[in-house]
Amino acid sequence: MPNASSTTNDPNQWPPMRRPLRWLWLAVVIIVLDLLTKPPPSHFLNYAQPVEVLPFFNLTLLHNTGAAFSFLADHPGWQRWFFALIAIGASIGLTVWLSRIRADEKLLAVALPLIIGGALGNLYDRLVHGYVVDFLSFHAAGWYYPAFNVADIGITLGAVGLIWESVMGDRRRKKAALQQRD
Repeated sequence: MPNASSTTNDPNQWPPMRRPLRWLWLAVVIIVLDLLTKPPPSHFLNYAQPVEVLPFFNLTLLHNTGAAFSFLADHPGWQRWFFALIAIGASIGLTVWLSRIRADEKLLAVALPLIIGGALGNLYDRLVHGYVVDFLSFHAAGWYYPAFNVADIGITLGAVGLIWESVMGDRRRKKAALQQRD
């Protein structure tokens, strides 16, 4: 049984995070922001008609029946339910993962709820409208990035956080393990 001093240095013995589900407030923030930002473009913008805001940024109302980059958007409708099931499954799985993180995994505690919030924000659109409302469009030199929304921002930031934690968390744990041996 490890003693109290080795618990903080041995990466295999770090304690679980206390109340990790409290971080789900970030998911709620993403969902609320996503739901609040979609009605104005849906009401005031004409479909697929860009409104220039900045030389590199337009507001452009688009409806995405597919996934990222309109993947499977041209199919007859089954993808709506397929992506809805993926969003539900991913949200459940990520919530379980969140409930099991260790005390040192703060970035993971932020990243997972961002993805959950984004998945649930887009799930709402799929279930209510049959498509996801996108309206943020960046472009440069004639190249247009696919339009997106606040939920997509949450998913993207969460994914970056997961990648960062995967790389830097391993380094941090290896460093702690080396210090433990010294």
